Amino acid sequence: MTNDAEELVRPRSDSGDADIYDENGNVRGDFLALVGAAIADRDTIFLRQHVARLHESEIGDLLESLQPDQRLALVRLLGDEFDMTALTEVDETIRREIVDQLPNEQIAAAIGELDSDDAVYILEDLDSEDREEILAQLPFTERVRLRRALDYPESSAGRRMQTEFVAVPPFWTVGQTIDYMRDEEDLPYSFSQIFVIDPTFKLLGAVDLDKILRTKRQSKIESIMRETNHPIPAEMDQEEAAQLFEQYDLLSAAVVDENDRLVGVLTIDDVVDVIHEEADEDIKRLGGVGDEELSDNVFSTVRSRFLWLVINLGTALLSASVIGLFDESIEKMIALAVLMPIVASMGGNAGTQTMTVTVRALATGDIDIYNAGRIIRREAGVGIANGLLFSVIMGMIAATWFHNYQLGFVIGSAMIINLFAAALAGILLPLLLDKVGADPAIASSVFVTTVTDCTGFFAFLGIATWWFGI
Repeated sequence: MTNDAEELVRPRSDSGDADIYDENGNVRGDFLALVGAAIADRDTIFLRQHVARLHESEIGDLLESLQPDQRLALVRLLGDEFDMTALTEVDETIRREIVDQLPNEQIAAAIGELDSDDAVYILEDLDSEDREEILAQLPFTERVRLRRALDYPESSAGRRMQTEFVAVPPFWTVGQTIDYMRDEEDLPYSFSQIFVIDPTFKLLGAVDLDKILRTKRQSKIESIMRETNHPIPAEMDQEEAAQLFEQYDLLSAAVVDENDRLVGVLTIDDVVDVIHEEADEDIKRLGGVGDEELSDNVFSTVRSRFLWLVINLGTALLSASVIGLFDESIEKMIALAVLMPIVASMGGNAGTQTMTVTVRALATGDIDIYNAGRIIRREAGVGIANGLLFSVIMGMIAATWFHNYQLGFVIGSAMIINLFAAALAGILLPLLLDKVGADPAIASSVFVTTVTDCTGFFAFLGIATWWFGI
């Protein structure tokens, strides 16, 4: 390798990690060119020295930056030195693209080296036939653990949990526990607490590692254990579990089955991923793009967006039909055609503001039966206040623009009605959808826009028709 190439993969720190990012946080173009050239030349020495040693998240970013044909070639060239954990750092489309092309024997060998939560994350994307073939090649104990995790619902804490944990009986001493942790090889790579269980694996409590270090060896575990901080049912939705971590500042939490038996542990690194995924999902659904990924092809992207565009077309036709009721009025006063989009647009923006706040509050659990009424009243008040303010502003603009103060009064009145309706729709529709079990993030925007468009057009054109007698 030349001196220039060595400079391009200069170390970032004493650890020797390559500085692969530019000032904007993107993978450097020169590093990508080097990796691409190494893949083309099948230069495994370079790849093992400068790619295999990267952190899993950096390898994930690199995979997303490479061309599709280069990704699989890189994984195959690295062979056993490819860190399969990196596949948990890429989007689902790329992960499937790579895993589907790898032999099950290679996947099974790599899965055996992963933490159980990362292994489940990869296995759940596979076809059932391939998954069973891979599991059959794993040791019995590990196979049972992974199958148990895969049996839980897809977005549950049980799917996210790590099945490796440290658990001891209450009658052990601190000294026995320390010796056990020193001698036992099959322990998690890192952990912050030890769980206390009875012979049936029922969870009794937990002990933090700092407590172990500060207590004399002869002390019994039961004398220093505490009740477990908010054990999480394995069937609990992962978003609810993440809210518990946020509320109680947890670093890890025990996961228990329906009989309160310890089955795993949920850690903060997994919860951070959950929070990111849920926020990303809500933002996408508010825009009506479903589970779309940046790496999806044209066909998948069109299919993801088509349904909601069709629904939007239907609601647009409904709004157009409202306008059609007043076609004669519009023909007699052309100013109505100029001004009516403003009323609908202002209502749509105001409704979207309220809807966004409401959907996010529902996702974080900040709205409940006790404060919903107060928040609805607040948003109604905001809608009226904004309606009054913008009725004055828009009334003056319309009166000056068309030299007709009566038109200013008409559009001002319509503005008050529509902004009030927008506020109510923005909060009541997500609450109603959530109540009936629908996802407010994916459905609210269409309905709120429909309400504000129809209300805005009907209020403005209806008042104008009545006031001017046209």
